[in-house]
Amino acid sequence: MAVSAEERSRRIHQCLFRPESIAVIGASGDPLKPGGRVFKNILEHGYGGILRPVNPKAAEILGVQAFPSISALPESPDLAIVAIPAAMVLAAVSELAGRGTGAVIVLTSGFGEKDAAGKEAEVKMKAVADAAGMALIGPNCSGFLTGAYKGKFAGIVPKLPGGAVDFISGSGATVDYVMECAEGRGLSFGTVLNLGNSAQMGVEDLVRLHDENYGPDCARILLLYLEAVKKPRLLLHHARSLAEKGCILVGIKSGATAAGSRAAASHTGAMATSDTAVQALFDKAGIIRVTGRQALVDVACVLRAAGGRLTGKRLAIVTDAGGPVVMLADELARGGLELPPLTDRTRAELAKILPPESSIVNPIDALPSRTAEQIGSIVRVLGEFERGRLDAIAVLTGDSGLSDNAAIYRAISASMRQSPIPVLPMLSSLTSCRDKIDEFTRGGNVFFPDEVALGRALSLVARQAPPAADDPSRPAGYDQQAIRLALANTNGVLSPETVRRVLVAAGFAVPEQLEILRKEHLADGCRRLGFPLAMKVIGPLHKTDVGGVRLGIDGEVEAMAAWSALMAIPEAWGVLLQPMIDGLEVILGASREGDFGHLVMFGLGGIHTEVLKDVRFGLAPLSAAEARRLIDGIRGRALLDGVRGAAGMDMAVLVDFLVRLGRLVTDFPQIGEIDLNPVKGSGDCLMAVDARIILTSGNDGPNSP
Repeated sequence: MAVSAEERSRRIHQCLFRPESIAVIGASGDPLKPGGRVFKNILEHGYGGILRPVNPKAAEILGVQAFPSISALPESPDLAIVAIPAAMVLAAVSELAGRGTGAVIVLTSGFGEKDAAGKEAEVKMKAVADAAGMALIGPNCSGFLTGAYKGKFAGIVPKLPGGAVDFISGSGATVDYVMECAEGRGLSFGTVLNLGNSAQMGVEDLVRLHDENYGPDCARILLLYLEAVKKPRLLLHHARSLAEKGCILVGIKSGATAAGSRAAASHTGAMATSDTAVQALFDKAGIIRVTGRQALVDVACVLRAAGGRLTGKRLAIVTDAGGPVVMLADELARGGLELPPLTDRTRAELAKILPPESSIVNPIDALPSRTAEQIGSIVRVLGEFERGRLDAIAVLTGDSGLSDNAAIYRAISASMRQSPIPVLPMLSSLTSCRDKIDEFTRGGNVFFPDEVALGRALSLVARQAPPAADDPSRPAGYDQQAIRLALANTNGVLSPETVRRVLVAAGFAVPEQLEILRKEHLADGCRRLGFPLAMKVIGPLHKTDVGGVRLGIDGEVEAMAAWSALMAIPEAWGVLLQPMIDGLEVILGASREGDFGHLVMFGLGGIHTEVLKDVRFGLAPLSAAEARRLIDGIRGRALLDGVRGAAGMDMAVLVDFLVRLGRLVTDFPQIGEIDLNPVKGSGDCLMAVDARIILTSGNDGPNSP
């Protein structure tokens, strides 16, 4: 009987995370070997199921009966962990598949990371697992840590006391580095999963499995480390789904600088890189992106202390020293966070608690002589009188030598449990107060050892919006059938007239234009449109690069001279006449980035795009909220509101243009690249003055989530 996808997902999840039986192929009594170490870890960390060591040279291992072969096992294991020489792995995986094993974790290295023959062996291993409906993790991985078993051979093996975070990593070393960093900070793990070479299941597949089996026992924070994003739409779909269930994703995607620049026919294609696509994917999925393990732990600690995302960007700082608070305030300002003034009522209450020489503005300086009672009372007053006006409270304290630090840490711990406003502690005295900090973290608390790292983590959390839901509806005036007809039987670089038909059908405002293919028709065309005019060469792809644009033409003599100059350009076969459009210039565009789908670009025109690279990218399709974030994200955003008496652009119209563009390339993925450059105008009168569309050779189906 056929097994449904839902049933298969449940089965694989149970076998990987809560197996009733585990076989360790290659188990031994030597803890310096992967098979020996992982068997010892499973045995000593309280696995409650059936544990079967497989080793042809041992009758028992660490007091547990051993079996000489897989075929000798009395039952088919839910999970098999394989730690034998690479040459023997494929046969073992095939035998396990034949016995109906649900999941296999291959620790052995020497496969795709080594050479082409190793990669070929991975392909065969995957084919065996796929045919049997068996989950395959690895090869070349360090294993899994779950609440049920500790199937990991390298690095630390924590107790996993129902942790605050789950962690899925494509790198075993990164798992160990992150866990080492987190353990001293009070951050605990629920599950830790390393996938190694990901012959079958990658990080995206484990995110899917996590989502499909997400429940009350799962952590509300999921950490990711990816070296490649091979299934971007799968990651997007399940990251959104997890967010709806209350889980927040934080991720590292390494290799951000490898792509470099590339040749492309459109401005948008030339500006986009593989890392641009990753960032756009993370933004759309609501994944908070960080660049290193310290930042990964810092952001996880913010989310842990805050109980989720921050509700806003307003903070209060409580401190006992001046320098660190200045550095924190600087970092918060760079990240767009605020330190709002306190109400008169709050300041009056604080004045009752603190000595006259302290500062009761925001930041609140309680002085090095502060007491535990004062720290607790300050947080209590802020929670009582600033609730709804503050989104977090940062408490910075060091070893002043004038107070009982253990008591202060206990007061902070109590405040973290009781305050209606999240409390984020920065405890700087890692040497003189290490034992007291350890006691603080044993109470289930996290802390930050550095004020700048705290500020950066707060900024990252506050900056990342939750995932945006796609709007499947089409904008008003968007004629999908007319666009389909305009694109029928076309390929490559579209003619100006076809481009115009597509844009008009999609609902973009465009200026009137005339194609002039013969000089004797030029004067009549000029009279029909009226001066001043713009004249653009037809033929060369990049008109500006070859001097193919003449602006502000104000008479027939000037028009004839412009015609002669433009038609002398190689590959020219006509000109395009348009009336001059005044106003600001912006560029909109989109390019297809493989399995990611289309990246939509927005930026200011001219030098701002090509030299200053003041552009932002989003993954199509775009919601209105996503479009507005692209606009607000450019450095020159203030220019769009108008400066020095010049009229600005209507944001609602600009947002509408971006939403239409995202919908156009989503509905018609054969559009490989499109530029609207420039979009020009002022107020609500914006027009796509010039445009270029390039179709790919294939006519793929729609971008799917």
